[in-house]
Amino acid sequence: MPKLTAATPPLPPPLSEHICRTIYATNLAIQRVHKVVLDELGITYLQYLVLNLLWDRDNQSVSELSGQLELEPSTLTPLLKRLEAAGHLTRLRNPQDERQVLISLTDQGRAMQLQAGCVGTNLVEKAGMSVDDLRQLNASIRALHDRLTDPGAEGEG
Repeated sequence: MPKLTAATPPLPPPLSEHICRTIYATNLAIQRVHKVVLDELGITYLQYLVLNLLWDRDNQSVSELSGQLELEPSTLTPLLKRLEAAGHLTRLRNPQDERQVLISLTDQGRAMQLQAGCVGTNLVEKAGMSVDDLRQLNASIRALHDRLTDPGAEGEG
């Protein structure tokens, strides 16, 4: 192995030490755990995330939903159309601003919230962690996300 000098950049760590790879692989594993329940509900993981946002606050615009999910509206639109076709939500033009499409839950979409509660329970069981441990882990990962996406955080620390 060549000796590093001041001008030689450091070598990357092994893949097992890359936090981005660990988070990515963990995300995929969580989605596989969720998929068991979501398949029974007839929805995808991303559709589940959209429904969660609407269960928290109904009647949101496509741009509001896409902002919270950090997706382009054009990525979200086909998914919303499929949820509408399945009877879980409606898409209507905002009467105050025709450029905006408002997304609202149907009764069927609201009722799905009761069925979807087992998604988190399934993850807790599979992870072998307490709900509090998973909440703390989520808070740590969210704090990392917020630091990485906050333009004012550059150069701090």
